[in-house]
Formats: sequence, structure tokens, C-alpha cells
Amino acid sequence: MSYLTLKSGTDVRGTAVVTAAHPEFELTDKTVSDISASFILFLSEKTGKNVNELKVSLGHDSRISAMRIKDAVANTLVKMGVNVLYCSYCSTPAMFMTTVTENCDGAIQITASHHPYDRNGLKFFLKSGGLSGEELTEILTVADTVKIPENDGGKITEIDYISKYAEALRGMIKNGVNAEDFEHPLKDFKIAVDAGNGVGGFYATKVLEPLGADVSASQFLEIDGMFPNHIPNPENKTAMEFIRRATVENSCDLGVIFDTDVDRASCVDEKGDEINRNSIVALASVIALEGNDGGSIVTDSVTSDGLRDFIENDLGGKQIRFKRGYKNVIDEAIRRENEGENVPLAIETSGHAAFRENYYLDDGAYLITKIIIKAALLRKENKKIGDCIASLHKALEEKELRFNILTPEFKKVGQKLIDDIIKTVNAIDDEVACLASDNYEGVRVNFKDPGLNGWFLLRLSVHDPVMPFNTESDTKGGCKEICKAFYEAVRDIASIDFTPLKEYINE
Repeated sequence: MSYLTLKSGTDVRGTAVVTAAHPEFELTDKTVSDISASFILFLSEKTGKNVNELKVSLGHDSRISAMRIKDAVANTLVKMGVNVLYCSYCSTPAMFMTTVTENCDGAIQITASHHPYDRNGLKFFLKSGGLSGEELTEILTVADTVKIPENDGGKITEIDYISKYAEALRGMIKNGVNAEDFEHPLKDFKIAVDAGNGVGGFYATKVLEPLGADVSASQFLEIDGMFPNHIPNPENKTAMEFIRRATVENSCDLGVIFDTDVDRASCVDEKGDEINRNSIVALASVIALEGNDGGSIVTDSVTSDGLRDFIENDLGGKQIRFKRGYKNVIDEAIRRENEGENVPLAIETSGHAAFRENYYLDDGAYLITKIIIKAALLRKENKKIGDCIASLHKALEEKELRFNILTPEFKKVGQKLIDDIIKTVNAIDDEVACLASDNYEGVRVNFKDPGLNGWFLLRLSVHDPVMPFNTESDTKGGCKEICKAFYEAVRDIASIDFTPLKEYINE
């Protein structure tokens, strides 16, 4: 097996637990040892330091394979002469912060985000941030044939880093709220935290509770890598329903939900209204544009037309609707910032939010901290957090479908379909349908027909033989009518499975 098959965007991902479906897992001790060693050699070259001069932090989320993989990585690094700062259970953003506060040359986080319990992965950081896709390809290519050098001097030092990280977040809230009771600025707040049995439980016990907040309605804070209660994913409807119920039934001021490794987050207001997807982008934009008049917000491609209107007309900012993928939006924000544009935020509808002021680091805990500060300030004006985005127009209907491509040449097939749709739409009267002028991936088609009154976006997954399809409409039944029009154009393509589309149309 080539290690390149484990590449998932900018992360390493693979099966890590023996199951009936996977009797032989991919992330063996040798595999993670080879890849980790290759990263160390890469880091040595990047920093100009000898391997035995490097200091690298190592942490992990709650998965049941974490300890086995941690041992394999740590033993390899020590064998190479690297000094390892072991952070134990830690969020992915906190692991990056060790390069800032602990002077680590690099960081390794063992995580597979929201994926099932039998999967795991490796995420690498430099002082400049996460790796690019090209850098990870280089590391995995070398890992296939790496010869691990042996040096003296490597040792492991343990640190309770998540407590130090939580202390910094507490300081943000104290300074941001500027309450009379400086030590307990959240004493009148009741906040439910749902960690989904990932590593986000620290936010309730180490950030909110010491500041006086009532966190008694919090749930699933315990570490459990089998994720017995729900998928730890703010995009998952079941997960969002869990935190919505906890918030409403316990009369909380706010409900907060994290993914497994806390690089993503969403929330629920006191009425039980979910603030996720377009809403979380809108709320983060409100915060980011304070003091950044006319600033640009880089988002992913599946955001709604209502969000565009909110950012540009209500907030006076500018939305850059870029490619799906958190690293894509972050890199585009950094590129524009370096060219002189004011870009205070890069954010995906999935809940990845990267503020410029925070190293463009996608950090769910940082996002929620900013939201809580905003909520506390609004309370002084007898306002609620939902008031910030009350004017955000939400589409009447929305639907997401995924079509499997049934051929090994899936990129060629998918791109041909996208190109064909572009040609078809270009031949149509603009008063009926037109291509979105600001689309950076796939094809986004806007419909002006009153019976449709919406849009669809069809794109090609970066790594998988899948074409995600998103549509929204402001007309009742409009999404289904858009899907019918789309199906008429693609129904004869045998190399793509449009079964989900047919089933939705026939519901």
C-alpha cells in the first residue's frame, strides 16, 4: 500500500481498529512510525535544525486507537533524538498553539475529526500553521521508503497543556466582557456544552465553570472514543437536536456543540434556534467585521444567497465565496491578506472558523469564546445573541445530495458533466437561469423562474468518487423542481449513480 492512499486533503486518515468490515487496519504501528519519521525529516529541513535539536508536541483526541498510535509516534520520535512534549488529550487547535507558547518546532495531533470510532489519523503543524496538500504529499512519498535515523538525546516530557490553553480562553472572556465581577463574569449565564464524548469537555469544566457560568445542563463531556451518544459533528442533524433539547429543556442562555477535536463548533440560542451552517458564518462575520469596516469574509462555496446579502448589505462587508475545504478558505484569506486586502475571517459552513487575530487557526473553542463575549456584551443592552443575525434571510427549502461516480476515472467523468452543464446554461436565456459569476469550484446555477427561485451547486469531491449537490429555493417545492430540471439533463449518464436524486424527486 502506498502511503499516499492515506492522504485526505491536508490530513492523514485511515482505519485504525480491527472490525468485521476492516479485519486488517491501515494505520499500523509501522505506518504511523514511517509517516511520523518522514514529518520529522521534513521539519528538520524546514527549520534548518538537526533532528536531535527539534522539539515537537504530541497530542490526541478521545479515539480508542489513540494510545496505541501515540506510543508508536512517541517511540519513533525519541528514537530519532527528538524531544517530545506529550499533551495527552488535547484539541487540535491547542496543539498548534504549542508552537506559539511552548516554542515547539512542530506539532502532531492524532485525530480523525468526526469520523467513526474505527478511524484515526495524523495532523501536522509547523510554526506557520497546518501543512499544505503538497507538503503532505511530499511527506507521504518519502515515508514509503524512509530510513529512520537513530540519535541519542530524545526524551518525553508530559504537560497538562489543555489547562494552560483553557486559562488563555478564560483571560479572553474576562478582558472582553469587562464585568464588575472580573473573576466571575459569566455568573448569570447558563450554558450547555455538548462535547459528544470527544475532547471538548474541558470547555465546560476549565473555561466556563471557573468563570461562574452554570454548566449543569452540559452533556457527553466524558472521554469515550466509541462515541456512544451521537456523532460528534455540528453538521449532523441528530447531534444538533441533542444540544437543542438540552438548551431548551434546561432554560439555558446558550447551547454549544463541538466536534471530536474541537476545531469546529456551532451553537443554539435560548429559543432553541440552531446557529450553524449559514447562521454560524453570519454570526462570526458580525464579530469579525467589528472594527474592520468593509472587510472581506472568505467562505466555502455552498453558502446561501441570503448570507451574501447579510454580509454585504447589512454588515457592509464583502463575501468571497471560495472552494469547499477549510484549508482552501484559510489559504485564500491569507493570500488576499498578504496582497493588502482586509480579511479578518475565513470560515466554512461546517463550523471551521479561522480569525486573522488568532493566526488564521480554525478553532471551535476560540469561535465560541468570541460568541460568548458578544452575548455578554449584548446582555448589557438587554439583547440576545440571535438579535445579531435576525435579518439573515434563510431559504425556505434546502437539500443536499451526493452522487457516486461508478468508474475509476471519476475526476474525468465528473469534470465532463460540470463542463456540459456550463455549456447548457450558457445557451439558456439569462432571464431563466445563469451561472453564478463568483463561483470558484464546480458549477453554480441561479434560477430566476418563480417556480424554482433558487440555485444549485454541483461539484466534484477532491479525493473521492463523489459529486456533492446542494440546492436552495425560496419557493415551496422549489428544490424538488430544481432537482427535476437537473435530472432531465443528466438522466442518461450511466457512469454516475443518480439514485438519491430519483428517490428525492419521487418522495
